[in-house]
Formats: sequence, C-alpha cells, structure tokens
Amino acid sequence: MMWKIDCILAVAGLMMPGLLPGADTPTAALLVLSKSEQTLAIVDPGSHQVVARIPSGPDPHEVVASTDGRFAFISNYGGGRYNTISVIDLVGQKALPTVDLGALRGPHGLDFQGGMVWFTAEAAKVIGRYDPASQKIDLVLGTGQNRTHMIAVSPDLKWLVTSNVSSATMTFIEKKSVQAPGAGGPMNAPPQDWDETVVAVGRGAEGFDISPDGKELWAANAQDGTVSILDVASKKVVQTLAADVTGANRLKFTPDGKLVFVSTLRGPDLTILDAATRRTVKRLKIGRGAAGIQMEPGGARAYVACTPDDYVVIVDLQSMEVTGRLEAGKQPDGMAWAVRGR
Repeated sequence: MMWKIDCILAVAGLMMPGLLPGADTPTAALLVLSKSEQTLAIVDPGSHQVVARIPSGPDPHEVVASTDGRFAFISNYGGGRYNTISVIDLVGQKALPTVDLGALRGPHGLDFQGGMVWFTAEAAKVIGRYDPASQKIDLVLGTGQNRTHMIAVSPDLKWLVTSNVSSATMTFIEKKSVQAPGAGGPMNAPPQDWDETVVAVGRGAEGFDISPDGKELWAANAQDGTVSILDVASKKVVQTLAADVTGANRLKFTPDGKLVFVSTLRGPDLTILDAATRRTVKRLKIGRGAAGIQMEPGGARAYVACTPDDYVVIVDLQSMEVTGRLEAGKQPDGMAWAVRGR
C-alpha cells in the first residue's frame, strides 16, 4: 500500500529523489532554492535528505532565515519584473502571506539583522527594510547606483554595504548621529540620517563577503575576472587580485577566515584563495558552473549550488575535495542556514 501511495505522489510531482515526506524540520537546516521549480527545499544536513519542499514564489534568487530559525524570506527577483518577498514557516513547512513591496521592484539581496529583513530592490536602485512584526517597510534608502544587487548589514545595525553590478561599485551606508531639535540641531532634523560612500571596484562586482574579523571586504568582479579587497574602516580598495574568476557569481569566506571561495557560472571551477597570501590555492572541478555558496556554521563543509547541473556539491574544508552532492531541485541557487534555539 505504501508503495502505491509513493507512486501516486511521484506521478503528481509531489515527491523527488531523497524527499522524506512527513519529516520534521531539523533544528539546524540547510535551505536551498530551486529557480526553475520555484521551491524552497529544507535539507537535513546530517543525512543530506530533503525533508520538505515549499512553494517559493516566482524566480526565487536569494533566501535568508530569521535569527530564531523559524522563518525564511525569499526574494522574487525577475530582473525587476517582480516586487514580492515570499515568507515561509519553516517549522510548519508552509508558505505564509507574501510581502508586497509596491514600487520597490527587483528584490534580490537579503540579510536578516535586528529582527528585520534588509533587502535590495535592484530596479528601484534602493535598499529597504521590512519589519515582520508590524508587517511594514519602515526604511528605504536610495543608492543611485545601477543594479544594486547584494547586501550585508552589520550586526550592530550601524552600517551596511551593497554591491552595484552595472555601476562597478560598492556602496557603504553608515548611520549618522543627528542632534536633537533644540540641542544645536535644526528644528526639522530627522531622528536619524545616513551617510553613503561609493567605492569604485571592478566591472561586474556582484558576489562579496566580509571577513569574519570584520576588517576586510572581498568583492568578485565578474567581467574583469578580478577580486577587489577593501579595508572596511577606511572604505578604500587596498588590493586587486588577478584571480582569473571571469563570470564570478558568489564569494564566501570560510568560518575561520583563512580561505575564500569564488564560484562562477561560466566554467567548471570553484576557485579557492588563501586570505593571508592572496594566492589561489586550488581550482576544484565541480560541474558546468556554480552560483550560491554556503558555509556550514561549524566550519566542516561548504555547499556550492551547481545551477546548470541541478545539484549542490558538498566540499570538505579540510581536504578541499568534493565529498558528495545533494539534489534539492532544478537550478539551485540561493542558500541559507536556519538554526533554531539561537
């Protein structure tokens, strides 16, 4: 009887290889988006089995989890056609009402800090902040740059940074102290303000990451095939590496800050750089191209989405070798960790 039920579900498209129907979401889960199937897969990192697949909304590109690991937020990109963020209940394994961003079209990059969802809206050339508690967008800041794509927000909420692909820039946005009215400041002064610093990097700057110590930002320049290294304190480029990463999509530090992974959609290699020597230490063959990169919080493994090949490779961070792969849907891309109990 169970075999017949499984066959019926498979024909209906409700099952996939490795799916564990009815399984609970693990306390620590890997989230993987499938662009073509428009789903979010919840993956058990112990067994590498998919425990659930949930509709993600159209053209899902990036995903981020809330700090408590109970909810996921997904940007529905569409190159500027769409203006929504999908919300997923990870414990209940179901989609919740979608966030309508109105005129803020082309949401892409995401971060979750201070209980808020921070996002880029590429077509509107802005970043925004969504408050899940009030279910309102409570902040919008313009960048004035073309294709404001990825975003990272400091844990203390004092600054954030975006990559702007077509402008070949990074934008640092810092919270500015404003004197209260009547205390030396103008009577109509806003409660807070933000200063922006635009830094020229290489052409096609997209994927970037900040070193675990918070001192450096590394940005991969897809068109130039280079990596720009910026000093976060001074907001200046201190070095440009001829890393040969044409078509670079994402860049990630390992949790210990010693290595930097760069994926590319234009070739079979995952490039691994030594953060101290600034040299390439390995080019790992993983498929026909790759996009999203996620580091396991414990620092043992990296997961790289091989979008053209419909799988995610698992890389051991000690041996720097591929030790396996998982299937979480066709055209995997954005990934995130959801950890409950933090």
